[in-house]
Amino acid sequence: MALISLKSFHFCSPGAPASRRILMTLSKSLSFVSERRKPQSYRATAVRVLCSKDKCRDVFCRKSHVQLRMRSLSVNESVHLCGDTGSNAKADERWTEEQMFFRTLKSLRTSQEIFKFLRSLEVMSDTMASGALQRVSEVEVDDNGLKNPEDVLENEVFRALCFQFEFQSSKLSNSGLLNALQALIKLRVDPQSTLIARLLSECEERLANRKLTVDNLCSLGESLLELKGPSYAMLEQIVSCMQEKDIENWSPREMAMVYKILQVVVGEREHWDLLNRMNSATLTIAYQLSPKFTSVILNSLVALHQTQVVPLILALCKHSGKHVPHFTDDELVSVLEAFLFFGHREQIFTEALEKHVPKSIPTMHPETVSKVMQYCCQKKILSKPILDAVAEGFISNADSFTTDQIAEYIVPFGTLNYLPPNASSLFRKLETILHARFSQFQPHTLLNLLHSCVLIQRYPVNFLPKIFSPFFLQQLQAQPPGLDRVVTSQLTQLFLTITLECPFYKGPKLLPKYQVNTFLTTHGFLDVHLFKKVKSGLLYLLKKRIYFSSEVSTPYFYTVDIEIKLDEEGFMLPATQSEEVHTRIALCVDGQNRFCVNSHNLLGEEAIKQRHLQLLGYKVVQVPFFEVESIKSCRKMAEYLHKKIFPHTYGHGC
Repeated sequence: MALISLKSFHFCSPGAPASRRILMTLSKSLSFVSERRKPQSYRATAVRVLCSKDKCRDVFCRKSHVQLRMRSLSVNESVHLCGDTGSNAKADERWTEEQMFFRTLKSLRTSQEIFKFLRSLEVMSDTMASGALQRVSEVEVDDNGLKNPEDVLENEVFRALCFQFEFQSSKLSNSGLLNALQALIKLRVDPQSTLIARLLSECEERLANRKLTVDNLCSLGESLLELKGPSYAMLEQIVSCMQEKDIENWSPREMAMVYKILQVVVGEREHWDLLNRMNSATLTIAYQLSPKFTSVILNSLVALHQTQVVPLILALCKHSGKHVPHFTDDELVSVLEAFLFFGHREQIFTEALEKHVPKSIPTMHPETVSKVMQYCCQKKILSKPILDAVAEGFISNADSFTTDQIAEYIVPFGTLNYLPPNASSLFRKLETILHARFSQFQPHTLLNLLHSCVLIQRYPVNFLPKIFSPFFLQQLQAQPPGLDRVVTSQLTQLFLTITLECPFYKGPKLLPKYQVNTFLTTHGFLDVHLFKKVKSGLLYLLKKRIYFSSEVSTPYFYTVDIEIKLDEEGFMLPATQSEEVHTRIALCVDGQNRFCVNSHNLLGEEAIKQRHLQLLGYKVVQVPFFEVESIKSCRKMAEYLHKKIFPHTYGHGC
């Protein structure tokens, strides 16, 4: 293990023969920074640390990385013979010192405290030095990058450490080398700098010589993924090395990291065997995974399209339920995306969301809340605690949301056919935003948003003239998915809603060429088993098949499940007869797919259909699955239908 002294900067390798141990002495008091510096200039994405021209080493800024100019220190290079450091007593003493060092380091909260602490030390190992850099990255780097670039990059201790790591990289231990590389990448040191290049070159050499452990390989892989540069070849080498290792002995962290690496290189067929073995091994440790590793592995399974590993997916989804309160925003988004991708729904997970999300919305990122709403919407989960809390959050904070987030917050209310207690305030806030930011919405996002409003009887009358305008329709057509069946169904239903429910509207109409003949339904397909059961009962009741028709297309864009026609005196007419029809009865055979999950609440698209059929003159009779699922005989079903369809004659015989 290499040793570093900040007093005289000793850097020696005790494991090498005494004659080959090199001692490099740097200026005793770090006098290279004692000169008076020139005034500093700052850029939005870079920090310059200026010094004399003949003693500067440039690390140029690229994109989000900072610029660091490090002095080329004068090195008094001489060879010293070091005494034997291999005794057990000294090794134990050094181990104890390192433990005390890391405990102290963990208690420090700023880079200045860390650098002051390092200056107080006589000597430290390369592992300690790299650990110090990692601690600096932990306290100084946030989501926006390096918080105080000049305080870190100008510091003489930091610059001296960088110099030492660069020019003595071959003498570093594996952990010292890899931890330093990882920390410097997090501190946004330029990937093109000689410092990073030297460390990567040393890593590549050790990788080629198979000198890295599984833990080392994972650390290197993590750094390469963070660099996001042309590191594909090294990642390939890492995977090749990992294939030689015993998967059963990998830790959860190592398993998660190899999954992330495979996302980049799994296109090579020889890696599929490794992936399959990992999937099997992960199933046995799924219950041990932390929130972070659960999220990482689920995210990787999505990226790798591992739809065939159903037992593993189910285990991870179930296990994620207990982690819901502990996921970060990004981790929760990854888990929700996995649920959506694999089409899975887990009751334990949903219950955990219902407990956690309502109280966390004030501190959650809007994108995370949007993903929660997307999960509820696509899985048809009517969670009143979540929806009520989201409505409150929208009223308070919607002004800062993006237009996509606004739509993602509101659309599920329409899809799930739910109005929260504060609905009037919610839609008043939405109307205010639409007036102020109407032109900012993408056409398809706007149409989807307004269509969801009419599902729950909130009518965007003030905005429909713009929606039905030729200009807006041209915009819809010009952008994917264009005027497809879904889009034209939404336009047609908006137009029909205004016609039936807002007769006072006098604005532009939707031209016939943009209207569909029949609405496209997302969730309203017939439950074949239930439909057959109802038709059998109806035949038993009416005696002849001619008195009802099924799946009837109407002139009003809707398809009626079962239609019965009556004359003025209430007698049944043959289904084919079109004259003397006084009453049309529409039987809505509503299977579970037309309701929210574990609920008797109709989805929005079915609720608006039944509402419109009533307004169009139909007598709507709902036959929900939960009322007939316990009926076993045809006679009992006929009795049920008699009571539902002809209540005034029920009791007088079928």
